[in-house]
Amino acid sequence: MADLTTNIGGLVMKNPVMTASGTFGYGTEFSDFIDIARIGGIIVKGTTLALREGNPYPRMAETPAGMLNAVGLQNKGVHYFVEHIYPQIKDIKTNFVVNVSGAAVDDYVQTAAIVNDLEAIPAIELNISCPNVKKGGMAFGVTAKGAEEVVSAVRKVYGKTLIVKLSPNVTDITEIARAAEAGGADSVSLINTLLGMAIDAERRRPVLSTVTGGLSGPAVKPIALRMVWQVARAVKIPVIGLGGIMNWKDAVEFLLAGASAVQIGTANFVDPAVTVKVIEGIDDYLGRHGFRSVSDVVGALEV
Repeated sequence: MADLTTNIGGLVMKNPVMTASGTFGYGTEFSDFIDIARIGGIIVKGTTLALREGNPYPRMAETPAGMLNAVGLQNKGVHYFVEHIYPQIKDIKTNFVVNVSGAAVDDYVQTAAIVNDLEAIPAIELNISCPNVKKGGMAFGVTAKGAEEVVSAVRKVYGKTLIVKLSPNVTDITEIARAAEAGGADSVSLINTLLGMAIDAERRRPVLSTVTGGLSGPAVKPIALRMVWQVARAVKIPVIGLGGIMNWKDAVEFLLAGASAVQIGTANFVDPAVTVKVIEGIDDYLGRHGFRSVSDVVGALEV
């Protein structure tokens, strides 16, 4: 068997397979289907400083090759997570990562500082695709300056592995990735969802209550692969790839493009056991091709 151990900016995982935030709950919801401790890392649903009700329904829509969502970061806030969720997951033998979101820099800073004190949480994933309420709703992650500002502010209060999740809704994602690196990120994960919409022709109305939403699933994979390949060549920190990964073959393609680890999102809704199947598929691939460790295949694309 090949060595699947993966190191993401100090976060050591037993394999390179993670779950994408918002698609796996807090992990325990999937315990009836798989041994969740087999997964390299579980990124819990988006967590904010205060309770968020999320957007009005309908806020999800199926598309021909994926899905749109506009859930709106519904969660009960970081204090609820600390008091009620953390005790349930802290002894499970895998890496739990908290996805931190906010509407202002101080929101991110306060939430990250609270999570920093949780001994069994070794990393956070900073979602900088959130609208900055103080700048007219523009997402932090669509400008290099905005990205570096929020990352550097969080870096001052957070001492563990800091992953920054990048938005694909930009002109040059490598510029944003370099800004996150300059701000102190230990790793970047990409891509977040692409902005899309669906229309009900009979009713002549948008399907989603918010009109637009985030597109995920197989449709976004070619774009995600391209961006991961570009970013892996632009930064020195590890890259985590996600976007349309439905099976082990998709995951291997991201590794070849330069990702040191992958996240599986929409596929969890199709097959609750997909993460374990991907881990086994990567292991089989490495054995068939004579790779001794998963790190040997990272960036091994011959161009």
